[in-house]
Amino acid sequence: MASQTSPSPGWAIEKYLGIENDRLSIHGVDAVSLAERFGTPLFVVSAPRIRHNIAALLEAAHHHSRLKLCYASKANNLLGILRVVREAGIDVEVNSGGELFRALRAGFEPMQIEMNGISKSEEELAEAIEAGIYTINLDSPFELELVERVAARLGKRARVTVRLVAGVGTRSHAALQTALYTSKFGVSPSQAREMMRRALAHPELVELVGLHIHVGSQTPDPEPYVEAFTAMWNHLLHLYRETGHRLQHINIGGGIPVNYLRDRSQAEEIESGERVMLGASLTAAEMMKQTIETVRATAVEAGAADLLDGLEIVMEPGRAVIADAVTLLTTVRNQKHRPETGENWLLTDAGYNLMLSMVMYHWYYHAVNGSRAGAPSTARFRLAGPLCDGGDVYFDLHGGHHLPDCRLLPENSQVGDVIAMLNTGAYTISQMTAYNGRPFPATILVEEDGSVEVIRRRDSYEDLLLNENI
Repeated sequence: MASQTSPSPGWAIEKYLGIENDRLSIHGVDAVSLAERFGTPLFVVSAPRIRHNIAALLEAAHHHSRLKLCYASKANNLLGILRVVREAGIDVEVNSGGELFRALRAGFEPMQIEMNGISKSEEELAEAIEAGIYTINLDSPFELELVERVAARLGKRARVTVRLVAGVGTRSHAALQTALYTSKFGVSPSQAREMMRRALAHPELVELVGLHIHVGSQTPDPEPYVEAFTAMWNHLLHLYRETGHRLQHINIGGGIPVNYLRDRSQAEEIESGERVMLGASLTAAEMMKQTIETVRATAVEAGAADLLDGLEIVMEPGRAVIADAVTLLTTVRNQKHRPETGENWLLTDAGYNLMLSMVMYHWYYHAVNGSRAGAPSTARFRLAGPLCDGGDVYFDLHGGHHLPDCRLLPENSQVGDVIAMLNTGAYTISQMTAYNGRPFPATILVEEDGSVEVIRRRDSYEDLLLNENI
């Protein structure tokens, strides 16, 4: 194996992402060769990185031994990825009948599966109850009634958890905050207590097993988790004292962040609030340590430490498992120069059809010229995708400094070069579309030894017509 030809850049990850022979290397495999072999756009998934991320999340168990990790499959639910997650020893969270179907097909046992979702149909609830999953997280009093009705029809008991919204804010993106009273998720504290009482009144239909709250994605600080867990703990303690019922678990949700700004070369071009969020480094272990220490003091004071010790704590990491385990390779197909502005443009074959968050949330994915990874990235290029849509650009059209106006790449970047968009594992493949008649790309899984497996074949034009009639 060739040694690196230049100092390790900020985006590099030891034994995973690096530079060999001046080109991007993924577990020792030349990224440009992968692009030539499988075509672009191409999603490249690192199985070792998924396992590494899961192991890091499991460090939180040092602060509470009864920890259940459920991978948020909405982040990326390809069967090949679900297989790696399952084999790594954790469970799964789903949000629909389709995701439940995928989780079961990937080999998860029913008691390894929890279901979220704010608008579940009777059919989806029936599928979850029939399967006998770990729990259904209830999003409204109406949904409790619906579950009771379905359970009665099936003659089966449903395990349920109440999803609480407790007015907890974070320093994340506004659209990613899900525990505010203004969000569409969960039930208010007074409703939660009433729902729990109702659930206990119908034990033949439902088994009340837990409380759930999710403060939101990419949360940079531990304090919102502490506030959320404390709110759930107070409800649990009140319920126990009022009824004697012991909940089996508290679900703290997901939201553990990923550092999208390991390479800080363009960080100052991003608005300060976004920069804090995108560069967050909070770990699950740090969050759990502060949360458990705070709540334990309250529990001891209340004489209820045994209640806390007996709880299973559920977490729903998605982004933290998959985001930095995937690289999107895209080829420069066109280039142009604007004499009026002095700007140089590179047009790729991957647009927001594959990176929807880049336009929905102005999400930053670091760009590396994989064909010239060893060269200094000092030249400024406007990057854009192939779609016939003026919004299909790699910068903030509105000039709000949510994204850099240009990307730093080697000066001689040109047509044919392979650009790697890093940290593209979360909410890309799950949200991609065939807009402009562009078939879905292939996805490959790379192992530590450099072996490669196709886990999603590239779609054909015929696939674009699936289920259509003329």
